[in-house]
Amino acid sequence: MRTRHFLQLIFLSALWGASFPLIRVASPAFGPLGLAGIRCALAALVLAVLMRALRQQWPGRATWRRVTVLSLLTVVAPFVLFNWAGLVLPSGYSAVLNATAPLFGIMGAAAIGEERLTARRLAGCALGFTGVALLVRLGPIAVDAKVVVAALACVAASCCYGLGAILMKRATLAHGPLPASAAVHVAATLLLLLPMAATAPSMQPTTGAMLSVAVLGMVTSGFMYWLSMRLMREIPASAATSPAFMIPLFGVTWGGLFLDEPVTAGMLPGCLLVLAAMALVTGFNPFKGAPPEP
Repeated sequence: MRTRHFLQLIFLSALWGASFPLIRVASPAFGPLGLAGIRCALAALVLAVLMRALRQQWPGRATWRRVTVLSLLTVVAPFVLFNWAGLVLPSGYSAVLNATAPLFGIMGAAAIGEERLTARRLAGCALGFTGVALLVRLGPIAVDAKVVVAALACVAASCCYGLGAILMKRATLAHGPLPASAAVHVAATLLLLLPMAATAPSMQPTTGAMLSVAVLGMVTSGFMYWLSMRLMREIPASAATSPAFMIPLFGVTWGGLFLDEPVTAGMLPGCLLVLAAMALVTGFNPFKGAPPEP
């Protein structure tokens, strides 16, 4: 893996790490379905503008069924699940559980024969889970049925991301990153249109919630989804899910900077473990010379 790919993965992690605190702010105001629908609509708008500006062609009609399946797996289901979990769990819990996505991606890719399930990658997953445990200091909450279900919802959402990465890579090869990204969010918006309309009367938007959903939709979903799709054309699908290991680090950092959440000394060793995990999963070695850029 080239250095620029590794830096792009860290950049993705930094912005996606902000998603969980933003969800905690916006989900109570808009509801899980409403927040997901508005987020997708904003992302679709941004991507449609980019499509027009860059004169890209939309995918043909025959491919929209596959695009809809990809949309359900990588956008609709995980957005709704994480939004609902955000009503119950602290953002740190969701961020940590999201770190299971690479494991599902590796297992899925290995099951269909697209990638090898090596000892190095499994070790990277184990090291990453250890790192996120050090990075996030989970506050004590009473464990009841609702908390357990919310945690399972996060794991299910992470499974969607991990398995969906395989389909995302195929979509980038078939349609190009921008057309695939735009089509996925248009399909997601249409799927969520009726649920969003049904929950509109119960929405209670605040200034903070509106700003949060604007960032979630236009930046972390629209622009960053496109960037991740571009990156996925050049690296394995399992490597593209490795930012999940870094997301808890940045979630804690942004929480400390903007929400006055505590930042502990355990972040330093945790950060080192997470970086090592990403290197194992992606195959990046900063001490080994890379071939020249094409």
